[in-house]
Amino acid sequence: MFHVTRRYAMAASHRLHSAQLSDEENRRIYGKCNNPYGHGHNYLIDVSARGEADGVTGLAVNVAALDELVRRLVLQPFDHGNLNLDTEAFQGIAPTSENLAVEICRRLKRHWSAAFPGEWPKLEKIRIAETDRNIFELRADEIE
Repeated sequence: MFHVTRRYAMAASHRLHSAQLSDEENRRIYGKCNNPYGHGHNYLIDVSARGEADGVTGLAVNVAALDELVRRLVLQPFDHGNLNLDTEAFQGIAPTSENLAVEICRRLKRHWSAAFPGEWPKLEKIRIAETDRNIFELRADEIE
């Protein structure tokens, strides 16, 4: 069994703010990330899959198919955008990196079998580096 990870770069801005909290609570919890004008990140997104190496090609994951899936479902809708304003997925929830990982995982899982028919490969995890010090990881089997 092989584990294959592809890394993608994406830039996006956001404001961490929850409508369910008061302005004071938002400032206390999110600090400078609650700036009303938002702020941006150069995200590094790792998408990992696992699978058996194909007997003919020797590949566990068709990386071209993975690249196309991520381009269409993640990079195209989010890259160089404002997650709060430009993305329906974050209407009503704070676009934290945790929530971004969940959204990316859901999008990929929804369309995985069309890109990868058959038993293998399986989506394994999403890892997002928001900064050098803030890294978030989510196993795909933890999300419906």
